Amino acid sequence: MSPRTMLILLVCTLDTPGLSRAEELTVASALAQRMIDPQLPLSEVQSYTESRILPMPEPTSVDAWESYANAMRQDVLQNVVFRGRAAQWKDIDTRVEWLGNIDGGPGYHIRRLRYEAVPGMWVAALLYEPDQLKGRVPVVMNVNGHDRTDGKAADYKQRRCIHQAQHGMIALNIEWLGMGQLNTPGFSHYSMNQLDLCGTSGLAPFYLSMSRGLDILLQHEHADPARVAVAGLSGGGWQTIFISSLDTRVTLCNPVAGYSSFRTRSRFLSDLGDSEQTPCDLASVTDYAQLTAMLAPRPALLTKNAEDNCCFKAEHALPPLLEAAQPVYDLYGRSDHLRYHINHDPGTHNFGPDNRRQLYRMLDDFFFPETQGPDSEENIADDEIRTKEELAVELPADNLDFNSLALKLSDQLKRSKPADAATLPAWQRKARPVLNQVIRAQDFHTLAIRQSEQHSEALTATGWWLRFGGDWTVPATELSRPDTDHNTCTIFIADDGRATVAAQAQAKLDAGHRILALDPFYFGESKIAQRDFLFAILVSSIGDRPLGIQAGQLQAAARWARQEFNCESVQVVARGPRTSLIALAAAGLDDEAIDRVELHDSLGSLRELLEQNKGMNHVPESLCFALLQHFDIAELVAVAGPSRVQFVNPTDRCRQELQATVDAFPVAARQLFSDAP
Repeated sequence: MSPRTMLILLVCTLDTPGLSRAEELTVASALAQRMIDPQLPLSEVQSYTESRILPMPEPTSVDAWESYANAMRQDVLQNVVFRGRAAQWKDIDTRVEWLGNIDGGPGYHIRRLRYEAVPGMWVAALLYEPDQLKGRVPVVMNVNGHDRTDGKAADYKQRRCIHQAQHGMIALNIEWLGMGQLNTPGFSHYSMNQLDLCGTSGLAPFYLSMSRGLDILLQHEHADPARVAVAGLSGGGWQTIFISSLDTRVTLCNPVAGYSSFRTRSRFLSDLGDSEQTPCDLASVTDYAQLTAMLAPRPALLTKNAEDNCCFKAEHALPPLLEAAQPVYDLYGRSDHLRYHINHDPGTHNFGPDNRRQLYRMLDDFFFPETQGPDSEENIADDEIRTKEELAVELPADNLDFNSLALKLSDQLKRSKPADAATLPAWQRKARPVLNQVIRAQDFHTLAIRQSEQHSEALTATGWWLRFGGDWTVPATELSRPDTDHNTCTIFIADDGRATVAAQAQAKLDAGHRILALDPFYFGESKIAQRDFLFAILVSSIGDRPLGIQAGQLQAAARWARQEFNCESVQVVARGPRTSLIALAAAGLDDEAIDRVELHDSLGSLRELLEQNKGMNHVPESLCFALLQHFDIAELVAVAGPSRVQFVNPTDRCRQELQATVDAFPVAARQLFSDAP
């Protein structure tokens, strides 16, 4: 045993039903044995993410807080929202097209409009205007949540806008990306990470949609810039806190059941949030507790529901937000500007009459302090509520969505490539640090714990817990032949888990290899049992990358195996497009840990993920921020070294994409493709 490896002999013989007799031990039965508790991956990722959430600062003066808040706004906008092409989008003037009016009810009318959030991506909207407008009046941007069917035509949202217009306010009702008229597969919120893959923030279209909505309201000749409100439910609550904390043009806000602290989210699975709510790197810069405090001293009403059957339940979501924000409001002497409401009727996920009344009172208190208006909706007749067809706004037939926008961006990417074998070493020396930074590769130390051991005349199976960095427990099964000198160790990883590689492991074992089959983060036994991909989104938000964790685990396992088993060569066999990407990335980080990778069912290009409209819910590690900007599969092969990579039974697309590699490195790439039986 290696002196650097700590071995804890917990179980010498695994006493498992069906394996009580040594002669029953097989490769398949050994790989099928569960080694860790099903809840362990969840517990570990919760601890990992929660421990990395930034604490709320404790400012002692208004000046100190404003210095912090202003720096935070700049940091979030520059380093989270406006990355890549989005830095250019934000400087483009808002384009608006007005498309005619709809008759309203007593005292108001509705104007149809569409506007361009980013070039080629148009958003439908409705502007509710009082019939009689004089001077400057308050404006309200009403944002909606995950109402995929009705979107902006949701009953509760129409009533809100009508009430506001009837009481002298200009109300903008914007369609949310992915909802209502924009409810298409390409607008799935998990597809926004396709933009991330191309090196442009997938969050930017969301933010610019809101920001340009404020532009439209404030360009109105009757808009009062001192009275600007935003309100919304659920995803609309997220939109409300996000735009209101970062854009100080908002002077009053009411987020309803739409967000909680990242620290809360890691423990309450209902709150984890979609890609836009947990965008890449946001949690490494700030937390929603800080964003709530950044509303100060502007009036804010935090509404939560007592028995919320969706997310952000009052009892766990509200207290941390108030604890963060109240001291800051106190610094300003504006304690009364921070209000909260806990809804009990009906208490579920809603922006119903009770919650709307609280908003109306808030608007009256701060926008109409001299003349309190009614908080009921008695003046709204049922026939004023329009169908979604009546409220439809024509959109361009070729309107871009996340998917089509990502495809367009990918066409414009220009990656560095080595020209030939002579220039490859110098190119690799420059490319490897870039790959390391892009995937945020983890350099783990390894603690190996022998979990079990079984023997038969022809096979020894040892179960290991490989503890990486003190954070992750990866189950691994070692298979060897008694009295055999295994000079080569082959590590197996598979999209469907290590239990599925029995036939291939048997073949390598018969060829004299020692086998180490493991389940890295997210696969097999290491797969999180509930809402797994949402934790990958959270891991990306705290500044890490799932791909970097997985590649780091594989590298660490390879280094450990080389030393522990005194192997001359360590090879990796990956089965599936996701684990093939992990193996290729791990091999590219250096040329020492892994000698060779064998890839089964690999992608030929990361662009295939865009062509197939894969979201974070399908490939949690593969949509890694800026990966395609710098490395496609061909570049990853080059950085690993063409002589170290083999694609087994590659697809035609794979052969096509890598033909240039074969042409540039004819000797090194001689065995790049293998047509195995």
